[in-house]
Amino acid sequence: MRDYQIRRGDTLSQLAARFGTSVSALARLNNIRNPDLIIAGANLRVPDGFSAPRPSAPGSVPSTQPSAPSTRPDRTEDVAPAQGDTRGISAEELQRIMPSLSPQLAQRYLPYLNSAMNEAGITTPARRAAFLAQLGHESGGLRYFEEIASGAAYEGRRDLGNTQPGDGRRFKGRGPIQLTGRANYRAAGQALGIDLERNPERAADPDVGFRIAAWFWQSRGLNSLADQGNFREITRRINGGYNGYDDRVQYWNRARQVL
Repeated sequence: MRDYQIRRGDTLSQLAARFGTSVSALARLNNIRNPDLIIAGANLRVPDGFSAPRPSAPGSVPSTQPSAPSTRPDRTEDVAPAQGDTRGISAEELQRIMPSLSPQLAQRYLPYLNSAMNEAGITTPARRAAFLAQLGHESGGLRYFEEIASGAAYEGRRDLGNTQPGDGRRFKGRGPIQLTGRANYRAAGQALGIDLERNPERAADPDVGFRIAAWFWQSRGLNSLADQGNFREITRRINGGYNGYDDRVQYWNRARQVL
């Protein structure tokens, strides 16, 4: 058995691949309840017999489109989740934040949304307000879980990992945070244990889509920014810029009032 000190930017899936083991094996060995949340600076126990980790390759995948998430390498949340209310929000609160959302969809989405937020430590009013505001803008108030455009504009975009014919349409924006590009589908799928490369349509299903959004949020260290009230930087990390910033702020203000 050996120890490895977790570094900022590490994810459990990346470390499992580098050490030649599995995410589940590392999680069991280290009593990790949430494989998507590891703490920078903590020691990770690794079974003997596995090779030492290779240095991570530098570089990043740039953002996809004005309303798509920034696609940087995974980042480790380097602070423990703040204690909050794990009961989640109510359907009434969700509708007040997303006025265009029907009662039927609010009830359908709520269990998946609350579960995903709890999984990523989005359990305080400040974190929830910022998270829901960004999702509200990206998905048109949780009405669109798949990009209306065909995705053909992303064809051949190697910066998104779209290297095979048809990848643009196959890996177009899906989910409440509009995951886009083969490379991003692969990263999200590896983190969540879902083969999104073979089943990209699953990203548009609420049980998976909300988990993808929460994983993206947590892996980019956005909880700590929400704690600071730094909504502008949250927007930059998600969008790669500030497109639609005024609309995002309107959602944010409404969410803060409701929550």
